[in-house]
Amino acid sequence: MEFKDYYKIMGVKRDSTQDEIKRAYRKLARKYHPDVSKEADAEARFKEVGEAYEVLKDPEKRAAYDQLGANWKAGQEFHPPPDWNAGFEFSGGGFTGGDASAFSDFFESLFGRNFTGGGGRGPAYHAKGEDHHARILIDLEDAYHGANRTITLQVPELDAHGRVRTRQRTLKVHIPKGVKQGQRIRLAGQGAPGVGKGPAGDLYLEVAFKPHPLYRMEGRDLYIDLPLAPWEAALGAKVKVPTPGGAVDLKIPPNSKMGRKLRLKGRGIPNKPAGDLYVVLQIVLPPADSEQAKALYRQMERELAFNPRAKLGV
Repeated sequence: MEFKDYYKIMGVKRDSTQDEIKRAYRKLARKYHPDVSKEADAEARFKEVGEAYEVLKDPEKRAAYDQLGANWKAGQEFHPPPDWNAGFEFSGGGFTGGDASAFSDFFESLFGRNFTGGGGRGPAYHAKGEDHHARILIDLEDAYHGANRTITLQVPELDAHGRVRTRQRTLKVHIPKGVKQGQRIRLAGQGAPGVGKGPAGDLYLEVAFKPHPLYRMEGRDLYIDLPLAPWEAALGAKVKVPTPGGAVDLKIPPNSKMGRKLRLKGRGIPNKPAGDLYVVLQIVLPPADSEQAKALYRQMERELAFNPRAKLGV
């Protein structure tokens, strides 16, 4: 997938005001409108300009796009960084110029169905404020035990000169025990102010998890790779296994194979019911880095009738 430089497409600088971007769009839209343009690629350019304007006209999408940095070049191979939009606070409302599928794969990858920015609604005399949304990253241990955390969100807004900037907003948040990936935490009254005497909107925090050095998460189940020596897998053993709640003893059945999964019921993320912890066995060979080790390997070669390729028929 190719990176799109929306500023280059629009012919504007990265620090252009919203009014400058609007004027550039109107000029290009007139130039490339398929009904009047004589340019050979008018339709494609008109669509490309429309996509760029969809992002740059919206302070929220623009601020999110800007954090990708200015070092990407148009046409360069691009994949969105993991959790690239975490920590940004957006208002609700969706897209104002068409849905994500109407634009390029690049646009879809950044501003598709998982993006909660853009849009808005007109004011009323007394109306509840608009709900806001943000995605936050938490540690797995916070979901396992529950926690109180201080988070900082980046809030896109326009300055007095019509340029996009972000301000930081700090909040204290309770992470409930048992929260799972994608679950939303509601902070009542922390959205946009109400109109007239209307109450403030709410802020919804979508939970995502930071990568963990030991565990992988699927729903409320956890997975951990457990290294075993060949004799532990072949003969059976009792070994210590880390869990978020502390180490436990695990019995390894004899003749266990690489990749075998052993379940520790209820040792995953707590809830009703709690998730499980799956231990995935990984057999690790000792290195032949001494004469003694090499001698042991040669002894096994001589005395064990073992052909790992027997099923291949060769």
